[in-house]
Amino acid sequence: MLSTRDLVLCALFAALLAGLGMAPPIPLGFLPVPVTAQSLGVMLAGALLGARRGGLAVLLFVLLVAAGLPLLAGGRGGIGVLMGPTGGFILGWVAGAFVTGLLAERFATGVNPVRLFAVCAAGGIAVVYAGGIPWLSLVAGMPLEKAAFGSMAFLPGDLIKAGVAAFAAAAVRRAGVLPAHA
Repeated sequence: MLSTRDLVLCALFAALLAGLGMAPPIPLGFLPVPVTAQSLGVMLAGALLGARRGGLAVLLFVLLVAAGLPLLAGGRGGIGVLMGPTGGFILGWVAGAFVTGLLAERFATGVNPVRLFAVCAAGGIAVVYAGGIPWLSLVAGMPLEKAAFGSMAFLPGDLIKAGVAAFAAAAVRRAGVLPAHA
């Protein structure tokens, strides 16, 4: 059962994801998937809220997008976006936040930014790519290897976002402004 505080935190992090969507997407040209700031919010949700609340916060965001709210970078939204080439990455955000939170609860319970970086990279990058790359390959009709190779262009930026999320999560945890993982 979720407490009122849990619901508020889930809504707050869904709003954070929406706010990060206000940064314009950066198209790469060779893939139909843009660079956005929103994956940073996915990592933060997991690292700060834990598996259950982090996953629920991102699920709420994805449901709002599916309902047609233009919350994704570039003002995109709707079920069509989720069924398009970027859909696997966006749907993968839910699992990414959950896994990031699960790993944070088990292996990064303190304020160590190195451990937090590892869990953000594992959940927020590896898990998201594991869903997004096959989806991209299928929907865009490109070989899996090409989709995987093209997606590697996102890796440097995603590693930077994992670092930012790790340091931000460590600072928030150090300050004690959020309750412990549920």
